[in-house]
Amino acid sequence: MRFVIVTGMSGGGKSTAIHMLEDAGYYCVDNLPVSLIEKFSELITMPDNEISKVVLGIDARAGQAFEEVAGMIDAMKEKGIPTEVLFMDCSDQVLIKRYKETRRVHPMNVNDVGNRIEVGIAKERAVLAEVKKRADYVIDSSNLLTRELKEELDRIFVKNESYNSLMVTILSFGFKYGIPADADLVFDVRFLPNPFYIDEYKHQTGNDKGVQDYVKSFPACGEFLDKLTDMLQFLIPGYVQEGKYQLVVGIGCTGGQHRSVTIANELYDRLRNADGNYGLKLLHRDVKQAK
Repeated sequence: MRFVIVTGMSGGGKSTAIHMLEDAGYYCVDNLPVSLIEKFSELITMPDNEISKVVLGIDARAGQAFEEVAGMIDAMKEKGIPTEVLFMDCSDQVLIKRYKETRRVHPMNVNDVGNRIEVGIAKERAVLAEVKKRADYVIDSSNLLTRELKEELDRIFVKNESYNSLMVTILSFGFKYGIPADADLVFDVRFLPNPFYIDEYKHQTGNDKGVQDYVKSFPACGEFLDKLTDMLQFLIPGYVQEGKYQLVVGIGCTGGQHRSVTIANELYDRLRNADGNYGLKLLHRDVKQAK
Protein backbone atom coordinates (compact mmCIF):
# COMPACT_ATOMS: atom_id res chain seq x y z
CA MET A 1 0.00 0.00 0.00
CA ARG A 2 1.26 3.47 -0.93
CA PHE A 3 -0.57 6.46 0.45
CA VAL A 4 0.95 9.69 -0.85
CA ILE A 5 -0.09 13.17 0.29
CA VAL A 6 0.79 15.76 -2.36
CA THR A 7 0.92 19.37 -1.20
CA GLY A 8 3.08 22.44 -1.67
CA MET A 9 3.13 25.99 -2.94
CA SER A 10 0.24 27.16 -5.13
CA GLY A 11 1.69 27.34 -8.61
CA GLY A 12 4.49 24.96 -7.69
CA GLY A 13 3.21 22.05 -9.77
CA LYS A 14 0.99 20.19 -7.31
CA SER A 15 -1.90 19.66 -9.74
CA THR A 16 0.49 18.62 -12.51
CA ALA A 17 2.14 16.09 -10.20
CA ILE A 18 -1.24 14.65 -9.20
CA HIS A 19 -2.28 14.24 -12.84
CA MET A 20 1.01 12.51 -13.64
CA LEU A 21 0.61 10.11 -10.73
CA GLU A 22 -2.96 9.42 -11.80
CA ASP A 23 -1.66 8.50 -15.25
CA ALA A 24 0.83 6.20 -13.51
CA GLY A 25 -2.02 4.21 -11.94
CA TYR A 26 -2.62 6.00 -8.64
CA TYR A 27 -6.14 6.62 -7.37
CA CYS A 28 -6.21 10.39 -6.83
CA VAL A 29 -8.39 12.63 -4.68
CA ASP A 30 -7.67 16.37 -4.79
CA ASN A 31 -8.57 19.12 -2.33
CA LEU A 32 -10.22 16.95 0.30
CA PRO A 33 -11.29 19.03 3.34
CA VAL A 34 -8.65 18.90 6.04
CA SER A 35 -11.14 17.60 8.60
CA LEU A 36 -11.68 14.43 6.49
CA ILE A 37 -8.04 13.54 5.85
CA GLU A 38 -7.50 11.22 8.82
CA LYS A 39 -10.80 9.41 8.26
CA PHE A 40 -10.01 9.03 4.56
CA SER A 41 -6.59 7.54 5.37
CA GLU A 42 -8.21 4.97 7.67
CA LEU A 43 -10.73 3.94 5.01
CA ILE A 44 -8.22 3.45 2.22
CA THR A 45 -5.91 1.38 4.42
CA MET A 46 -8.61 -1.08 5.56
CA PRO A 47 -7.67 -4.74 4.91
CA ASP A 48 -10.48 -5.32 2.39
CA ASN A 49 -9.61 -2.25 0.33
CA GLU A 50 -8.62 -3.21 -3.24
CA ILE A 51 -6.88 0.09 -4.02
CA SER A 52 -3.15 -0.23 -3.43
CA LYS A 53 -1.87 3.18 -4.61
CA VAL A 54 -3.56 6.39 -3.46
CA VAL A 55 -2.71 10.06 -3.85
CA LEU A 56 -4.37 12.76 -1.75
CA GLY A 57 -3.87 16.35 -2.85
CA ILE A 58 -4.26 19.08 -0.25
CA ASP A 59 -3.39 22.77 -0.26
CA ALA A 60 -3.53 25.83 1.93
CA ARG A 61 -6.46 27.59 0.32
CA ALA A 62 -8.18 30.28 2.31
CA GLY A 63 -10.58 28.87 4.89
CA GLN A 64 -8.78 25.56 5.34
CA ALA A 65 -7.54 24.73 8.84
CA PHE A 66 -4.18 23.79 7.39
CA GLU A 67 -2.31 24.19 10.67
CA GLU A 68 -3.90 20.86 11.69
CA VAL A 69 -2.37 18.91 8.80
CA ALA A 70 1.09 18.48 10.34
CA GLY A 71 -0.45 16.95 13.46
CA MET A 72 -2.62 14.66 11.34
CA ILE A 73 0.41 13.41 9.43
CA ASP A 74 2.17 12.62 12.71
CA ALA A 75 -0.94 10.83 14.02
CA MET A 76 -1.33 8.74 10.85
CA LYS A 77 2.30 7.62 10.98
CA GLU A 78 1.96 6.73 14.68
CA LYS A 79 -1.03 4.52 13.77
CA GLY A 80 1.12 2.69 11.23
CA ILE A 81 -0.58 4.17 8.18
CA PRO A 82 2.13 4.16 5.45
CA THR A 83 1.99 7.90 4.77
CA GLU A 84 4.39 9.60 2.36
CA VAL A 85 4.42 13.36 1.82
CA LEU A 86 5.44 14.96 -1.49
CA PHE A 87 5.97 18.72 -1.26
CA MET A 88 6.04 20.66 -4.54
CA ASP A 89 8.13 23.78 -4.03
CA CYS A 90 9.17 26.67 -6.27
CA SER A 91 11.16 29.89 -5.93
CA ASP A 92 9.26 33.10 -5.19
CA GLN A 93 10.55 34.68 -8.39
CA VAL A 94 9.20 31.88 -10.60
CA LEU A 95 5.89 31.74 -8.69
CA ILE A 96 5.37 35.48 -9.24
CA LYS A 97 6.11 35.06 -12.94
CA ARG A 98 3.64 32.17 -13.24
CA TYR A 99 0.87 34.11 -11.48
CA LYS A 100 1.43 37.16 -13.64
CA GLU A 101 1.28 35.06 -16.79
CA THR A 102 -1.99 33.37 -15.79
CA ARG A 103 -3.43 36.55 -14.17
CA ARG A 104 -4.78 34.47 -11.31
CA VAL A 105 -5.34 35.73 -7.78
CA HIS A 106 -3.15 33.95 -5.25
CA PRO A 107 -5.35 31.65 -3.09
CA MET A 108 -4.13 33.33 0.08
CA ASN A 109 -5.29 36.70 -1.24
CA VAL A 110 -8.87 35.78 -2.20
CA ASN A 111 -10.26 37.74 0.74
CA ASP A 112 -8.10 40.74 -0.07
CA VAL A 113 -7.42 40.84 -3.81
CA GLY A 114 -5.58 44.13 -3.34
CA ASN A 115 -2.64 42.31 -1.75
CA ARG A 116 0.46 41.83 -3.87
CA ILE A 117 1.33 38.32 -5.05
CA GLU A 118 4.43 38.42 -2.84
CA VAL A 119 2.21 38.82 0.23
CA GLY A 120 0.16 35.73 -0.63
CA ILE A 121 3.30 33.67 -1.26
CA ALA A 122 4.80 34.72 2.08
CA LYS A 123 1.57 33.82 3.92
CA GLU A 124 1.44 30.43 2.24
CA ARG A 125 5.08 29.60 3.05
CA ALA A 126 4.38 30.34 6.71
CA VAL A 127 1.27 28.14 6.74
CA LEU A 128 3.06 25.27 4.97
CA ALA A 129 6.28 25.39 7.00
CA GLU A 130 5.44 22.57 9.42
CA VAL A 131 4.13 20.29 6.68
CA LYS A 132 7.25 20.86 4.60
CA LYS A 133 9.39 19.77 7.55
CA ARG A 134 7.56 16.43 7.49
CA ALA A 135 7.89 15.92 3.73
CA ASP A 136 9.54 12.71 2.57
CA TYR A 137 10.16 14.23 -0.86
CA VAL A 138 10.61 17.87 -1.84
CA ILE A 139 10.70 18.66 -5.55
CA ASP A 140 11.58 22.20 -6.62
CA SER A 141 9.89 22.87 -9.96
CA SER A 142 11.58 26.25 -10.55
CA ASN A 143 13.83 24.93 -13.31
CA LEU A 144 12.10 21.65 -14.14
CA LEU A 145 10.59 20.91 -17.53
CA THR A 146 7.32 18.93 -17.51
CA ARG A 147 9.22 15.96 -18.91
CA GLU A 148 11.81 16.17 -16.14
CA LEU A 149 9.13 16.32 -13.44
CA LYS A 150 7.50 13.20 -14.88
CA GLU A 151 10.84 11.39 -14.91
CA GLU A 152 11.44 12.30 -11.27
CA LEU A 153 7.96 11.18 -10.18
CA ASP A 154 8.26 7.92 -12.14
CA ARG A 155 11.62 7.23 -10.53
CA ILE A 156 10.24 7.69 -7.00
CA PHE A 157 6.64 6.44 -7.22
CA VAL A 158 6.70 3.94 -10.11
CA LYS A 159 10.21 2.49 -10.27
CA ASN A 160 10.68 2.82 -6.47
CA GLU A 161 14.22 4.09 -6.88
CA SER A 162 16.05 6.15 -4.27
CA TYR A 163 15.09 9.79 -3.82
CA ASN A 164 17.67 12.46 -4.56
CA SER A 165 16.87 15.33 -2.24
CA LEU A 166 19.17 17.81 -4.02
CA MET A 167 18.85 18.78 -7.69
CA VAL A 168 22.06 20.31 -9.04
CA THR A 169 21.70 22.43 -12.18
CA ILE A 170 24.79 23.27 -14.22
CA LEU A 171 23.87 26.46 -16.08
CA SER A 172 25.99 28.19 -18.73
CA PHE A 173 25.29 31.87 -19.41
CA GLY A 174 26.69 35.05 -20.90
CA PHE A 175 27.61 37.97 -18.65
CA LYS A 176 26.46 40.37 -21.36
CA TYR A 177 22.90 39.11 -20.78
CA GLY A 178 23.10 39.29 -16.99
CA ILE A 179 23.94 36.89 -14.18
CA PRO A 180 21.12 34.33 -13.59
CA ALA A 181 19.03 35.52 -10.66
CA ASP A 182 18.64 31.99 -9.29
CA ALA A 183 22.34 31.06 -9.39
CA ASP A 184 23.75 29.93 -6.03
CA LEU A 185 27.35 29.70 -7.21
CA VAL A 186 28.80 31.68 -10.13
CA PHE A 187 32.11 30.98 -11.85
CA ASP A 188 33.67 33.27 -14.45
CA VAL A 189 35.57 31.47 -17.23
CA ARG A 190 36.45 34.60 -19.21
CA PHE A 191 40.09 34.02 -18.22
CA LEU A 192 40.22 31.39 -20.99
CA PRO A 193 40.98 32.42 -24.61
CA ASN A 194 37.79 33.24 -26.52
CA PRO A 195 37.03 31.09 -29.62
CA PHE A 196 34.73 33.87 -30.86
CA TYR A 197 37.74 35.67 -32.34
CA ILE A 198 38.72 32.68 -34.48
CA ASP A 199 36.78 32.66 -37.75
CA GLU A 200 36.47 28.88 -37.78
CA TYR A 201 34.73 28.82 -34.39
CA LYS A 202 32.95 32.19 -34.32
CA HIS A 203 29.57 30.82 -35.37
CA GLN A 204 29.90 27.53 -33.51
CA THR A 205 29.18 26.88 -29.84
CA GLY A 206 30.58 24.86 -26.97
CA ASN A 207 28.38 22.01 -28.13
CA ASP A 208 30.58 21.63 -31.21
CA LYS A 209 33.69 19.47 -31.01
CA GLY A 210 35.97 22.05 -32.61
CA VAL A 211 35.20 24.65 -29.96
CA GLN A 212 35.43 22.07 -27.20
CA ASP A 213 38.85 20.89 -28.36
CA TYR A 214 40.09 24.47 -28.64
CA VAL A 215 38.95 25.51 -25.14
CA LYS A 216 40.20 22.30 -23.53
CA SER A 217 43.57 22.56 -25.26
CA PHE A 218 44.69 25.15 -22.71
CA PRO A 219 46.19 23.69 -19.49
CA ALA A 220 44.33 26.28 -17.40
CA CYS A 221 41.03 24.76 -18.55
CA GLY A 222 41.83 21.30 -17.25
CA GLU A 223 43.24 22.65 -14.00
CA PHE A 224 40.15 24.82 -13.46
CA LEU A 225 37.82 21.86 -14.10
CA ASP A 226 39.76 19.64 -11.72
CA LYS A 227 39.59 22.22 -8.93
CA LEU A 228 35.92 23.08 -9.57
CA THR A 229 34.88 19.42 -9.67
CA ASP A 230 36.76 18.74 -6.45
CA MET A 231 35.15 21.74 -4.73
CA LEU A 232 31.62 20.80 -5.78
CA GLN A 233 32.09 17.20 -4.69
CA PHE A 234 33.15 18.61 -1.33
CA LEU A 235 30.23 21.07 -1.07
CA ILE A 236 27.32 18.99 -2.37
CA PRO A 237 27.13 16.47 0.52
CA GLY A 238 27.02 19.43 2.91
CA TYR A 239 24.11 20.97 1.01
CA VAL A 240 22.29 17.63 1.09
CA GLN A 241 22.85 17.31 4.84
CA GLU A 242 21.54 20.83 5.44
CA GLY A 243 18.34 20.06 3.53
CA LYS A 244 18.95 22.21 0.44
CA TYR A 245 16.76 21.09 -2.46
CA GLN A 246 18.09 23.12 -5.40
CA LEU A 247 21.65 24.15 -6.26
CA VAL A 248 22.28 26.20 -9.41
CA VAL A 249 25.91 26.42 -10.50
CA GLY A 250 26.37 29.21 -13.03
CA ILE A 251 29.27 29.07 -15.50
CA GLY A 252 29.65 32.38 -17.31
CA CYS A 253 31.64 33.78 -20.22
CA THR A 254 31.07 36.88 -22.33
CA GLY A 255 28.30 35.67 -24.64
CA GLY A 256 27.40 32.33 -23.11
CA GLN A 257 28.08 30.35 -26.28
CA HIS A 258 31.65 29.06 -26.35
CA ARG A 259 33.72 28.82 -23.16
CA SER A 260 30.90 28.59 -20.63
CA VAL A 261 29.05 25.97 -22.67
CA THR A 262 32.21 23.87 -23.05
CA ILE A 263 33.01 24.04 -19.33
CA ALA A 264 29.39 23.36 -18.31
CA ASN A 265 29.24 20.28 -20.57
CA GLU A 266 32.48 18.90 -19.18
CA LEU A 267 31.52 19.63 -15.56
CA TYR A 268 28.16 17.92 -16.09
CA ASP A 269 29.89 14.80 -17.46
CA ARG A 270 32.30 14.69 -14.53
CA LEU A 271 29.58 15.02 -11.89
CA ARG A 272 27.28 12.63 -13.73
CA ASN A 273 29.93 9.92 -13.66
CA ALA A 274 30.68 10.46 -9.96
CA ASP A 275 28.91 8.62 -7.18
CA GLY A 276 26.51 10.98 -5.43
CA ASN A 277 23.01 11.10 -3.96
CA TYR A 278 21.84 14.08 -5.97
CA GLY A 279 20.02 14.77 -9.21
CA LEU A 280 21.81 16.55 -12.04
CA LYS A 281 20.71 18.58 -15.05
CA LEU A 282 22.41 20.74 -17.67
CA LEU A 283 21.09 24.00 -19.14
CA HIS A 284 22.57 26.48 -21.63
CA ARG A 285 20.71 29.75 -21.13
CA ASP A 286 22.24 31.91 -23.86
CA VAL A 287 23.58 29.45 -26.41
CA LYS A 288 20.90 30.48 -28.93
CA GLN A 289 21.36 34.22 -28.50
CA ALA A 290 22.30 36.14 -31.63
CA LYS A 291 26.05 36.49 -32.01
